[in-house]
Amino acid sequence: MEPFDKLDGALLIDKPAGPTSHDIVDSVRRQFRIKKVGHCGTLDPNATGLLILLLGRGTKLSEKLMSDDKVYAGTMKFGETTSSYDADGELVASLPVPPLTVSELNELAANFIGDQMQTPPMVSAVKIEGVPLYKLARKGMEVERKARLIHIYSFQFSDYTEPFGQFRIACTKGTYVRSITHELGQKAGCGAHLVTLRRLASGKFDVADAMLFEDVLKLPDAELEKRVIPFLKLAGVK
Repeated sequence: MEPFDKLDGALLIDKPAGPTSHDIVDSVRRQFRIKKVGHCGTLDPNATGLLILLLGRGTKLSEKLMSDDKVYAGTMKFGETTSSYDADGELVASLPVPPLTVSELNELAANFIGDQMQTPPMVSAVKIEGVPLYKLARKGMEVERKARLIHIYSFQFSDYTEPFGQFRIACTKGTYVRSITHELGQKAGCGAHLVTLRRLASGKFDVADAMLFEDVLKLPDAELEKRVIPFLKLAGVK
């Protein structure tokens, strides 16, 4: 077997709000002149937190790592429904917010625990015949999407200061958290949308071990090598 390069593996990045996941990949590829760079699960532009980049031959482990479960923390705003289910979309409905408590929100959230079929929102990176749904949505088009099986392990609110609720959710890959917040808003009778989302963990990897994106770009090559989780460790080879 050809020996592994020091950059064959994974890099844990704490993504800021603003750039797309693809922007992060491109920046790292150009900055460090690495031919192959990919990531293990898209974060929306305004989402922050753990983004696992795969470098060099580490990209071969993409499918294995993308299938890992995820944990997120987020904020949702009640009383306003948007076209994209998050703060980037257009406001499509505004309703008075009824009196709500953390306990009542957790009762609503409990309805989402377990298996369910989820239809991806139109504003998403899911592709239909090779075209991302968000590109069709920008043209005002709505197409039929296949519902996918997801699983919610836990969904808990920790704070509610009208109209904002803070929550934490653990779920399988491919879960659209903004769709969950949209549906919970419907159940609350006033609508809601996702305001902030931060990925805390993906499988065994935690954002606490990640490096800020802007700091990664300042690293000398030798320091970058020290931050890379080696291929064999990623693959679970002892």
